[in-house]
Amino acid sequence: MRLLMLGGTEFVGRAVVEAALDRGWEVTVFHRGRHAPPAGVTSLIGDRTTGPEGLAALATGSWDVVVDTWSAAPSAVRDAARLLADRVGRFAYVSSRSVYAWPAAAGLAEDGPLVEGSPDDGEVPYAEAKRGGELAATAAFGADRTLSVRAGLIIGPYENVGRLPWWLGRIAQGGPVLAPGPATLPIQYIDARDLAEWTLDAVAAGLSGPYNLVSPPGHATMGELLDACVRATGSDAELRWAEPEALLAAGAAPWSELPVWLPPGEMFDAMYTADVSRAVGAGLRCRPAAETVADTWTWLESLGGTAPQRPDRPQVGLSPEREAEVVAALGG
Repeated sequence: MRLLMLGGTEFVGRAVVEAALDRGWEVTVFHRGRHAPPAGVTSLIGDRTTGPEGLAALATGSWDVVVDTWSAAPSAVRDAARLLADRVGRFAYVSSRSVYAWPAAAGLAEDGPLVEGSPDDGEVPYAEAKRGGELAATAAFGADRTLSVRAGLIIGPYENVGRLPWWLGRIAQGGPVLAPGPATLPIQYIDARDLAEWTLDAVAAGLSGPYNLVSPPGHATMGELLDACVRATGSDAELRWAEPEALLAAGAAPWSELPVWLPPGEMFDAMYTADVSRAVGAGLRCRPAAETVADTWTWLESLGGTAPQRPDRPQVGLSPEREAEVVAALGG
């Protein structure tokens, strides 16, 4: 198989590229040159944010599949898809479960109501951008040649958003660690490498249409994730669990100050109760949480403990001062 990866030097794109190389696929990476692509690929330099002229390096060539993770202006997806439609077999767009109209009901499958979006949009909010990207890909390639991978929370090696890296860094410091409970709270996420493997399997099998792509309900809990962080780092951290009601009363912000964690309620239902039966039926396999955590820690250690941070995403996690404030408010 010949793969064209739009991006491919960071996080999800890099995971896709490495998975394809492991399969012996021929891989071309189109990127801006800000980061070195993996060894073994053909590298094409361009900048799709500058409009069609930034795609000049893609003016020739043909591939079996193109994978795109773009999450900004949908018009960039549109321009690339139009340019490639006659020279590429299939288009896989890594979208998001954020495309579902808010609030997304518990147990929502792929036929749920969607946000408005347009393939011609410029800079728009994330949900509308991802929906516009889906529409752009489908308009150029047709529904039968377009795969929309609606991912939820993505973690694993190369993460440049900071959620799992923050927990690993905090727990590596040791001592008492504020842990948002209950420990039995189920979470849904996808390791970027499992997303990559499933996506490549799907395009090779000729699948099309939308698929929710996160782990099945019950795959992991908040407690299992943080316990795995303690084991991976080998620290003397002591997880001190606090109940959701107490944390909210103490002013702790779910998701941002306490990454990954959401209290039971509307946001939890939207993020952590997705129906993924379609993807499971199409071969989705998710590695254990302990493996994802351990491999992410190994990667972090190789970088000296500091993960890269996407400039378009805010920093996450409690500062030491904020953690002390929340613990004090909890009476600890």
